[in-house]
Amino acid sequence: MKKIYFIGINGIGMSGLAKIMKIKGYDVIGADLSRSYVTENLEGLGITVYSEHDSKNMVGVDTVIASSAIKENNPEYRYALEKNIKIIKRGELLAELLNKEIGIAVAGTHGKTTTSSMLGSAILSKDPTIVVGGILPEIGSNARPGLSEYFVAEADESDNSFLFMNPTYAIITNIEADHLENHGTLENIKKSFSKFMDQTTKEIIVCSDCYNIRDLIKNRENITTYSIKRQDTNIYTKNIIVENGETSYNVVINNKDIGRFSLSVPGNHNIANSLPVIYLANKFNVEEKELKEKIFNFKGAKRRYDILYDKSIKIIDDYAHHPTEIKATIQAAKSIETKKIVGIFQPHRYSRVNFLLEEFKKAFDGIDELYILPVYSAGEKNIYDITLEKLKDKIGHSNTKIILNNEEIENYIYSNKE
Repeated sequence: MKKIYFIGINGIGMSGLAKIMKIKGYDVIGADLSRSYVTENLEGLGITVYSEHDSKNMVGVDTVIASSAIKENNPEYRYALEKNIKIIKRGELLAELLNKEIGIAVAGTHGKTTTSSMLGSAILSKDPTIVVGGILPEIGSNARPGLSEYFVAEADESDNSFLFMNPTYAIITNIEADHLENHGTLENIKKSFSKFMDQTTKEIIVCSDCYNIRDLIKNRENITTYSIKRQDTNIYTKNIIVENGETSYNVVINNKDIGRFSLSVPGNHNIANSLPVIYLANKFNVEEKELKEKIFNFKGAKRRYDILYDKSIKIIDDYAHHPTEIKATIQAAKSIETKKIVGIFQPHRYSRVNFLLEEFKKAFDGIDELYILPVYSAGEKNIYDITLEKLKDKIGHSNTKIILNNEEIENYIYSNKE
């Protein structure tokens, strides 16, 4: 492997690996139809990014990295097949790197980006390699190469690519139905997570607040449990207080209260996300004062309760697209915000809306107004007969409006700004 070509290099997972391989000394190039801040970041590292998929881009390439979104009719993928150029799936490359180190893989239907980002931040003094699915402000990127043996990575269950991994430690935040266009059923998802647990070599840290997880950990020996609801677990919280936009709580590990921690990011889900982070950072001998500072100063990954503007109106960007994530984001907002809460929701993928349509019922309870934008298809065709009217009716929020363009949303925001 000398000259590596990334098809779809601007993807959040692909770009992270491209950066790691470039910094490791490989000749890295790639192509993507879209440009973004990610493109500029890659080019700043000296990586050539082509704006169209064309086999002419691939002179001298000996290895191709492709995400699961790339189909065989892609001209670069087809060229690689014709010329017998080695093709590696993105998940395989990530696993190959992680499996050589003390790999900490963070998996789950929700929360894996935040948890892996928080863990990477918490153990930065240990010089870890980090590959996560969001931009981590502490490193200004979604990836960093480290010189130690620690390797923190987000593990993707959507296409089962996490099954290439044999992590030393695994964190599993929750298991729910999602990506059913790939998995078919929740039972299939649970089977995949069970295999992921089987492949973890040392310790599996799981949130026992999730019923589907509790169902899978029976009769397993290398399990450590955490919870914000129960105290019959290895790791739990006490005395949770939300005050002046901050959340503080005591953390108990194996019946020992290790002290009080504070979070700047709101929501019960973020308290839960912090527990396996605190546990592992403590295990990896991060100093107590430093760990508490890292947890408090963690502002979240980009697009995870990301405050874009805060004057007379506060604008918060959050990637929440699954009904459970939407509920968690609203709970987080209501825990610290005092003004009217308006939701602007762009559904993500026709398949997700179709398979989880019933779950959207009352997902937006607690907000004052809701605006629904057209579905972001992510390349999917609407073979499910999904309409915004059907989604609106299922959501059932009394103050909901369908918006067919961004201009009305922009007018609303500007009319409420100073």
